[in-house]
Amino acid sequence: MELILKKDVENLGFKDDLVSVKNGYGRNYLIPQGMAVLATPSAKKVLAEDLRQRAHKEKQAIDAAEKTAEALKALEIKIPAKVGEADKLFGSVTNADLAAALEKEGHAIEKKYISIKGGAIKRAGPYEAEIRLHREVQVEFAFEVVAEQN
Repeated sequence: MELILKKDVENLGFKDDLVSVKNGYGRNYLIPQGMAVLATPSAKKVLAEDLRQRAHKEKQAIDAAEKTAEALKALEIKIPAKVGEADKLFGSVTNADLAAALEKEGHAIEKKYISIKGGAIKRAGPYEAEIRLHREVQVEFAFEVVAEQN
């Protein structure tokens, strides 16, 4: 079944992508949730015209995302956390904590666009995350989890 996505769907595609999915997934989940519509010939023509009109705006969005990526590469983030024996954390540091730290530095990035390699962090030390600023602009971001000073 061919569908046109109306929203970004994780592990499937981005808004306005033409995707092919199994009939049940499209009919029972994507279409009723308003995430996709059937890719009829007329819907494909409308999509092509929309994409043509949006190409210029998209270029500006990519330029802004690349500028933000350069600013992020220059940042050094240290996230303080309570640490026990052998640098083991009480709790964990997640993408929400990294999003909050970036917010303090003036970069509002939603936590769903931040993916920490290896999942939640359980020990102090240096780590890397991948931040998706745009469908075509992703940045590797290095940060450090440090012991909280009492």
